[in-house]
Amino acid sequence: MIIRIVLIFISALLFTDHLPAQSSGEFEIARAKYRGGGDWYNDPSALQNLIQYTRSNIPIRISESYEDVSIGSTDLHLYPFIFLTGHGNITLNSSEARNLREYLQNGGFLYIDDDYGLDEYIRPVMKQVFPNEEFIELPFNHPIYNQVFDFDNGLPKIHEHDGKPPRGFGIFYEGRLVVYYSYESNLGDGWADPEVHNTPEPLRQQALQMGTNILVYALTRN
Repeated sequence: MIIRIVLIFISALLFTDHLPAQSSGEFEIARAKYRGGGDWYNDPSALQNLIQYTRSNIPIRISESYEDVSIGSTDLHLYPFIFLTGHGNITLNSSEARNLREYLQNGGFLYIDDDYGLDEYIRPVMKQVFPNEEFIELPFNHPIYNQVFDFDNGLPKIHEHDGKPPRGFGIFYEGRLVVYYSYESNLGDGWADPEVHNTPEPLRQQALQMGTNILVYALTRN
């Protein structure tokens, strides 16, 4: 793991220097705001805790805070990593879908975490963004599962919900993974402050470790 961390640190130094929007010399990441009534804002401590955990364990330059950015805003293009979550409906108009598509085509990365109830809405939305692409289930040997911490069986199961196995899906553009979607896992609840969902500490650690993998993969894959 030491060699892996050193390589991540080198990649981060090189990649950050080529992001003009990241004027502080640190990666700045964001959470997606969307329309439709879904609670994009839930678990406000989750992404903040993931940032702190990653900063504490990996020598990668990430800003201590994150921003909330609307999917239709040009500001979306300022961030190399966007986190989207929620329980309910999400809608995009054609302008928002085009903006998100251009963001992903130009090097951005979107991580979607189904917080239970999002699945039936996010799939048609992503068909708006990439009409000719489908969510593809990633094999357990995909690099996202062993960037820093090893998950030989794929995503950990943080919350039971329907009792289905956790599954990780991706959308690729020109051979590059641009969207990662965790289903029946609920990593974000595991990142939240412990008292919010009473997640047992071993599961919370798994959630934070897998979240670190996703974040590091997104920020250093180029």
